[in-house]
Amino acid sequence: RFLKEDEVVGLESPKDELVGWLTSGKPQRTVISVVGMGGLGKTTLVQQVYDRVKGQFDCHAWISVSQSYKIEELLRNLMKKFCESKKEIAPSGIDEMDEETLTARLREYLPEKNYLVVLDDVWKKKVWGDLQHALLDNNKVGRIVMTTRKMSIAYFCKTSSFVHVLKLQPLAPKQAWELFCKKVFKFEFKGSCPPELEKLSGEIVERCKGLPLAIVTIAGLLSTKDKTVEEWQKLHASLNSELMNKNSDLESITRILSLSYNDLPYYLKSCFLYFGVFPEDYSVRCGRLIRLWIAEGFVTLENDKTLEVIAQEYMTELINRSLVQVSWEDFDGKTKKCRVHDLLRGIILRKLEDLSFCQVLSDKNPTIRGVTRRLSILNNLNGFVSSENSTVQISRVRCVFIFNKDDKMPNSIVSTCLTRSRLLKVLDFEDTPRLDHLPEDIGELFHLRYLSLRGTQVKTLPKSIGKLVNLETLDLKQSLVHEIPAEINELRKLRHLLVYYCDYNIHFCLTRLRGVKMEASIGCLKALQKLYYINIANGMGVYYNFLKDLGNLTELRKLGILKLRSEDGSTLCQCIEKMEHLQTLSIGSMSEDEILNLESMSPPQFLRRLYLKGRLEKFPEWITKLQNLVRIRIHWSKLEDDLLKILQNLHINLLELAISSDAYIGEKLHFEKGARAFAKLKVLRLTSLTELKSLVIEEGALPLVSELEIGPSPQLKEVPSGIQHLKSLELLSFYDMANEFVESMIPGEGPCYKIVEHVPVVLIHYKNDGGRFETYYLR
Repeated sequence: RFLKEDEVVGLESPKDELVGWLTSGKPQRTVISVVGMGGLGKTTLVQQVYDRVKGQFDCHAWISVSQSYKIEELLRNLMKKFCESKKEIAPSGIDEMDEETLTARLREYLPEKNYLVVLDDVWKKKVWGDLQHALLDNNKVGRIVMTTRKMSIAYFCKTSSFVHVLKLQPLAPKQAWELFCKKVFKFEFKGSCPPELEKLSGEIVERCKGLPLAIVTIAGLLSTKDKTVEEWQKLHASLNSELMNKNSDLESITRILSLSYNDLPYYLKSCFLYFGVFPEDYSVRCGRLIRLWIAEGFVTLENDKTLEVIAQEYMTELINRSLVQVSWEDFDGKTKKCRVHDLLRGIILRKLEDLSFCQVLSDKNPTIRGVTRRLSILNNLNGFVSSENSTVQISRVRCVFIFNKDDKMPNSIVSTCLTRSRLLKVLDFEDTPRLDHLPEDIGELFHLRYLSLRGTQVKTLPKSIGKLVNLETLDLKQSLVHEIPAEINELRKLRHLLVYYCDYNIHFCLTRLRGVKMEASIGCLKALQKLYYINIANGMGVYYNFLKDLGNLTELRKLGILKLRSEDGSTLCQCIEKMEHLQTLSIGSMSEDEILNLESMSPPQFLRRLYLKGRLEKFPEWITKLQNLVRIRIHWSKLEDDLLKILQNLHINLLELAISSDAYIGEKLHFEKGARAFAKLKVLRLTSLTELKSLVIEEGALPLVSELEIGPSPQLKEVPSGIQHLKSLELLSFYDMANEFVESMIPGEGPCYKIVEHVPVVLIHYKNDGGRFETYYLR
């Protein structure tokens, strides 16, 4: 999204109409087509309505449809998103299912459910033809929303379903002006345009033809400029030059967007172009982008800042210029994923070709054309390894990205990269599940700085990994690698080592998360900033030297430790005291009953996120001295003292608190009004507290909590009446609570319904006979 909800202009009436179509009408399958040219705000409108009403459906799914979609992938994503919305585990083997099997599974899943589906950015009639058999017309409330530029697609859907069509129009002049001023003068001149700039600003807005994307993009550019007539005149002259003799509105808008690219400082242009490496409609993790930018050398050191901090500032500037959309924010407002609008992506792709920045190989363009520095292989891997791509062409490639979830991985793909291009700096195989082997000659890539095997089936790393002396990022998350060879000690430039696997198919427990075993100490890797997760002990004993040498890693910002024995706690504490830059710390014990001995720690003062998993004899006193904490999660601690009395008057502003899995074994939790530590709390999770009998929330105690989870707590017999005081609550979830507890909230009947009726979304999760959670929405 480019706009927060309070910044949106001109969509109030369409929003109300769309909400009405989704939440009223007959119990039948209904297709709603939102139609309009690119950049009108179709996705923004639908996203805001989707977030508002999805809680009224039994299951929901948002699917981005690329121009080169695969039906199996659409069906697979639908099934996964439906399950995710109900916090269920997707069917076993779903990644191997063909179209027929996936369609059958969806038809089995939907008969008794009210469902909501968004198909964003549909380009072909065939999309609905392919999906309509899977999305049942089941005499329940089935709503499918499509965003599209083509009215013909809306008409096509009428052949098999009841259809509403919402045609978006450009903003009226008054609305366009309001949006422009909101973006340009948000923090200046009380949100209004200074009189001396009104004429020039009005002419600039008029050039945007009422298109919100063009308005916010040009406004993002102007927001970085001095608010003077001279600066405005320069931009006005550039616009006149760019738009001269441009006949179509679309061509004019493209020129406006190009102007924003041309205005970027040199250090941002390459960063922005990097979005073209990724497939259409792809939301990319900011951490991934930042590490890639650094590996490419796009980020320049400034003062005492780290490269990662500077790269984050680059990202923020691109977002503030409205060239990059935020697609996922974390609980503390930090951007986690982002993307670019498809009109801007079109501009990027043209620049990629003009500058030989990157070539995208696909079924339409299977071979390399001329010289390029980067290859993004969307599919057709066999085309890449074919003889049509000459050794000379591939030898000049410095970065290879593969986005290929379905096709069989040719065994020669990695060998082709290694033998034909020894100057590679980046190899990104993330989420390429067919890749199961990394050859020994990977070590010949002397210049390699970034290697990602995240989400692959690779099980072992060759010892030659130690020859990659320039490697900065090694991402093995969700791969099958469980042991790191001693040769990794040679990688003195390594900054990020991400090496854990989470089994989402098993119930939450310590063994669900698996770290890696290290064959030797890594105390010489002094450039490390992220090390997440490593096993301190295994069946053969403790790596004492390894543990002691952790204290050498003084640049760490994020550290994850698993399988810590009680007797090694004090040694770990001594190491952590030396990590003065540490911001995230996660520590897990050998077992749920093993005591985490962490009392002797003098923790880094910049710590923001703390996760403790294991038994605590008492709540560590040093936590009360941390003033920058925003998230605390504790599990299996078995604390008897009232945690809230310890926490609530601390000089911290917690945003998330999770007390889970018998972290507290007392009978009562009491949130008191005026508790300093909870004044800004947004997320509260009180889960699997088996001894809890009473939960008291005083009025005004948790003024900003928007998400609350409770249960299973078999001793908690009544719905906590204090929930009615949580005026900011948007999502309330109960897990496996007693039948009488749930029945007391039945709308119109239950005596406790009035306690929760103000909450937009109330979810009831319960375990089925197979031990898995199923979910339904409280009506």
